Order: sequence, then C-alpha cells, then structure tokens
Amino acid sequence: MTAEPIAATRPRNRKQLIVGAAGRVFSERGYHAASMEEIAAAVGITATALYRHFPNKYALFAACANVMVDRLVATLDEVPSEADLAEVLGAVTRVAVAHRASGGLYRWEARYLEAEDRRLLKAKFARVVGRVSEGVRRAHPQPRAQVRAVAALGAIGSITQHHNSLARRRLEEELLASALRVAATTPEQVVRPPRSVGPPARSVPRTRRAEILAAAVPLFARDGFAKVTNGQIARAVGLAPSALYRHYATKVDILVAACLQAAALLAQAVERSLDEVTDPRDAVVALASAYVGYSFEHTGLISVAEAEVAGLPDELRRPLILAQREHIAVWEQQLRLARPELDARQARVLVHAGFGVVVEAGRRLRWQDSPENRDGLTTLVVRALGL
Repeated sequence: MTAEPIAATRPRNRKQLIVGAAGRVFSERGYHAASMEEIAAAVGITATALYRHFPNKYALFAACANVMVDRLVATLDEVPSEADLAEVLGAVTRVAVAHRASGGLYRWEARYLEAEDRRLLKAKFARVVGRVSEGVRRAHPQPRAQVRAVAALGAIGSITQHHNSLARRRLEEELLASALRVAATTPEQVVRPPRSVGPPARSVPRTRRAEILAAAVPLFARDGFAKVTNGQIARAVGLAPSALYRHYATKVDILVAACLQAAALLAQAVERSLDEVTDPRDAVVALASAYVGYSFEHTGLISVAEAEVAGLPDELRRPLILAQREHIAVWEQQLRLARPELDARQARVLVHAGFGVVVEAGRRLRWQDSPENRDGLTTLVVRALGL
C-alpha cells in the first residue's frame, strides 16, 4: 500500500522569518541594491510566495526598519519605572545584540522611508531616548543628560554596524559597561589631546571635477545616492547633464570618488594626530579628538561614505573596506597598549562603540561646531573606550 504524500507545512512564523532575513539583506546591501528575489532566496521561498506576505519591497523595508525600535519600546515598557540605569541600559543592550544583523537600518537607510513612516519611526525612537534620558538624569544629574543618554545608546547601537564577534554574554557586558561609563561622564572629566591639531580643512574646489564632487556630496547625504539624479548634480554646478560625463563616466564613479576622499581625509587626520605622540593613552585621546574634529568638519562626506559603501559593487567596495580596517587597526593597537587587559576582539568592539557615540551624539548636537561640543564629544568617546 502506497503512503499518501505529506503536504509541506508552512512555518507559522513565516512572516517573522521574512522580516529577519530581509533586515539582514537590507543592512548588508542597502535598500535600493537589495531585491525581493534575493530576500526570498535567503528565506528559502520563491519571490511569488514572498509577495503573498508583502505587496512590494517598500512595505517589507518599512516593516524591517521598525523591528528593533518596536522591540526596544516594548522591552522598556516592561522595565519598572523605579529601575536603575544599569537595568534600563541592560534591557536596551540585550535587544540591540539580539537584532544586531538588521538593527542598523534606522541609522542610514531610514531616509528612504516615506515622510509619514519616517515620522512614526522617529517618534518611537524619541520614546526610547526619553526613557533612557530619564534614567541618566536620575542616576547622574549633571548637565547634558540627553546628550549623554543618546551617546550611551550610540555605544550600544554600534553593534549593528559591524561583524566583530564575541560570546553573546561577553558582548553584552562590554557594551553595557561602555554605555554606563558614557552616561556617568561629568564636566570635570573633560579630556583634551596632548597637542591641538585641527582636522584637514575643506579644500576649495579648483577643477570642474572637484566642483562636481563637492556639489554631489550634500545631495547624496540629504536624499540618498539612489534618489539623486545626474540632472540635479549638473544643475548644482551649472552644467548640462551631458557635460558630467566628460568628468565622471557614471554617477557611481562620483560616489566612489566621495568615499575615497573620505578615506584619504580620515587617514590624514589620524597621521597628523599621532605625530610625536608616544604615550598610548595620549594617542587614544588624540585619535578621538581627530575623529571628532573630522566628523564635525566633514559631516556630509562621512554620512555618504558610511551609508552608501554597502551598495557598491564588490570590486569598488574592496579598497574602501580595506582602508576602514586599517583605520580601526590603528585604534585597536593604541587602545590595547593603553588597556593591556583587552584582547583584540574586545578592543574592536569598543572602538566601534566610540564611533557610535560620535554619530549619535553628533546628530543630537545637530553637528553645531564649537570647542565645547568637540571637547565634550571627545570625552564621551574616551569614556566609551574605558580610559
């Protein structure tokens, strides 16, 4: 007697699996470079099956962008109002680590959300920031509690921006300790580099090619690379769109030039900051100060380089990734000399935490450049690193 074939059963959590896989693909490839076919393959289904759950790529993307913040809001709602700061930030850390693969969408890719969806996402994050700020203010009633709260969240959220691995518990401990140090920072702890070295100044475009690049960067930073047209770039320089091709073969070539410029300026800032510095702790402070200065001076360029690299073809992305690794290696080496108890993976996690502090606290300060903001942000980075 022949047995009847058993019908394949659809997992009850299929939609959740799709959102998880899509979040990873969007994080790694960028919204515009990712395809529904690629996401379907990651789930092990057909694109047709995927469309049964989400009508289009945008609907799926909007769902992914909200996953971590919805989990953060729900988790913090469960934390008692009288809980101490370590409990509040510990809850945030566990969610961030659990959603590490897709949680970074809000940082750069959220600009591709439609206005109403973006407003709702910001409102949810405002709830998270408000709850953490309340805890910071209660535990450490010094000035700028909200900036310190956002900086602490930046240290924790940095885990969504890289692939460095530690055991989960150890990873949570490192991120939580870093965030708590940031939150507890006092005005008396301000640090300054051993000698004052300004960031590489913005150069004046002296060629048509440089003018095109200078005009394209703020457009890419504001609207995202995929949304900006050659016509917009040409108008910003006073050219006909066809004239762009005499200087850049494609729009991608303009993006690559922007990313290479960002890498070169950062390498220059690092080199200048470490010149004649011999003490490891001073070297870390110098690196933090240089990175903060570079971030204030070249905000648009950094956001473009950070946000758009993932969408580049592999052969164009490779030299940029290598430059980034070289930069992190310099930080890692100096931090381990200053804190010999750290291993390489711990040091890299903390370096990224420092970068996360700069991004989120800088945004909160609206990148308003002043000696006070630079020194304050440098101090928060140094505290995140555990010096």
